[in-house]
Amino acid sequence: MPSYTVTVATGNQWFAGTDDYIYITLVGTESCSERTLLDKPLYNDFERGAVDSYEVRVGENLGDIVLVKIEKKKYWVQDDWYCRYITVKTPSGDYLEFPCFCWLVNDKEVVLRDGRAHLPQDDKTSLVKQHRQKELDGRRKTYRWREWQPGFPMSIDANRHKDLPRDIQFDSEKGVDFILNYSKAIENLFVNQFMHMFQSSWSDFSDFEKIFVRIKNTISEYVMQHWKEDFMFGYQFLNGCNPVLIRKCKKLPDKFPVTHEMVAVSLERELTLEEEIEAGNIYIVDYEVLDGITPNSTDPCTLQYLAAPICLLYKNAHNKIMPIAIQLGQVPGEDNPIFLPTDGQYDWLLAKIWVRSSDFHHHQTITHLLRTHLMTEVFGIAMFRQLPAVHPAFKLLIPHIRFTIAINTKAREQLICECGIFDKANATGGGGHVQMVQRAVKTLTFRSLCFPDMIKSRDVDSKEELPTYFYRDDGYKVWEATKRFVSDVVNIYYTSDERVQGDEEIQAFVKDVCSFGMQDLDYCEFPKSLKTREELIEYLTVIIFTASAQHAAVNFGQYDWCSWIPNAPSTMRKPPPNKKGLANVNLIVESLPDRGRSSWHLGAVWALSQYQENELYLGMYPDEHFTEKPVKDAMAKFRTELAEITSSIKKRNEGKKLPYYNMSPDKIPNSVAV
Repeated sequence: MPSYTVTVATGNQWFAGTDDYIYITLVGTESCSERTLLDKPLYNDFERGAVDSYEVRVGENLGDIVLVKIEKKKYWVQDDWYCRYITVKTPSGDYLEFPCFCWLVNDKEVVLRDGRAHLPQDDKTSLVKQHRQKELDGRRKTYRWREWQPGFPMSIDANRHKDLPRDIQFDSEKGVDFILNYSKAIENLFVNQFMHMFQSSWSDFSDFEKIFVRIKNTISEYVMQHWKEDFMFGYQFLNGCNPVLIRKCKKLPDKFPVTHEMVAVSLERELTLEEEIEAGNIYIVDYEVLDGITPNSTDPCTLQYLAAPICLLYKNAHNKIMPIAIQLGQVPGEDNPIFLPTDGQYDWLLAKIWVRSSDFHHHQTITHLLRTHLMTEVFGIAMFRQLPAVHPAFKLLIPHIRFTIAINTKAREQLICECGIFDKANATGGGGHVQMVQRAVKTLTFRSLCFPDMIKSRDVDSKEELPTYFYRDDGYKVWEATKRFVSDVVNIYYTSDERVQGDEEIQAFVKDVCSFGMQDLDYCEFPKSLKTREELIEYLTVIIFTASAQHAAVNFGQYDWCSWIPNAPSTMRKPPPNKKGLANVNLIVESLPDRGRSSWHLGAVWALSQYQENELYLGMYPDEHFTEKPVKDAMAKFRTELAEITSSIKKRNEGKKLPYYNMSPDKIPNSVAV
């Protein structure tokens, strides 16, 4: 009797092994094998990390093996099992690989196709067509859209992490418990004695050092030493946590009536303000999105305040970006003065602190939460609903969706929900963060997620004009390398634009993102179809870049830039000043977060800046969803390019007091998972 050698690999994660019964059926073009129990006598099968081989004997020729069916049946108690892959050695000596990379829970069965990627139009037999359709039908029932808040991008239909499909849950829920992690961070940072001291102000700036963890020769320590200086304030618009707002000022807005006389002393080229604007030396940052947002009122003992400032910046003769005027509200008037570097030192310092606080809110809620976390979830849900495991785009994207839906669900469960951790320390807690997302969605277009377009739209694309904009320079390199990799993979499967147009699954995926994920909002301008390979390459590049490089750039620097509380206050406890001459050290300290909120803020930025245990960085693909050599070659080429980028960034950073490494590929995780 002919026999097939079946090799089964069990996952390495916690609880991946099983004691349940595992059955296999080989499905060929001619016939099927009998359902065979995979069991070796006196041997513990399917242990965590094990690779076990079994013989499957057949009575007749099966033809070409098309599908492998795996079933799990309860032995004693239900025991979930994670199967990595199955290989089949045929009687003629051929090897076939069947990637699985999924959990079998309860009495579940899974039917696998071999690892070669196929477009839907290439499937000719009813057997594989039906398998493809059945997989998608099941997925659409499992991965359902839901609107968490009106006007938000859609999210997964699950209230809690444990309600999610097992395949997208974290290996250990404990590892992503925000309450546990933040409390642990507060303890590790030795600030737990302050965490309940709400309403208790610090005595002066140096008092903040009591909760500041000094890590020698780091950015955070440099920030603590230089945070009051104008160059440090300006530098953060280029390479801080939120390097996405600065834009060239072509014309001063009417609502910000800065005159040449006001700023003349700050200008260094013997030009008028108007001439400096024409020469391209003036930049602007406007926090209009915060105007009218309701401040946090969840603690009746502490009034909290928000502002919507506008800040004018000047590129001086040394190419440093320096603040030259700040207005703390959107409507000019006597009670909304324009603060200047020539004002009293505390008036100017307090104005800058208000800008930094507003920047913190914009960063956390819009740049970080909305534009990386929530958007990657939209792409991920649509991917699961519309692309089967055999589709090349599914295989390409799945590593970049890893744990994203899980971390977002956990955030909705503990962090940004009503009475969540966000409410404890943030002035936008208690509903303000929801209002901000609802507003920001209205300017979230597909093109604004394309890195080169986003940079160009703000007129900050010239390296000559802004030579120290490292976020832009490194981002361009990673974007281009990612796009080349995506192009290499796409061109293997799509030999013409007609192949893209004829792929009903990729078209359904793109339509699902726009029509359901973004709720077909008039202003989102997401494509509903793709007509060319170039459009498909750009679309897939946007997804991978958003989930990896963009998220890394705005997430992992949080402890660096936000741990020194006066540089990034999460709340302000006094209203923005409505006239000059009022500010002194006492007013500033009483405006800054109290001891309790400072401790929660510090715990948050510490926890958010930590990499996952066993982190997978950009270009690392240990789960071999693709089995074809041309794709593996493209991956190797991508890794080589990324290593070269890492090396060039390392070289540039040598000797810098403020090195920029947030876009260095060796520090970019594959997916949004923290």
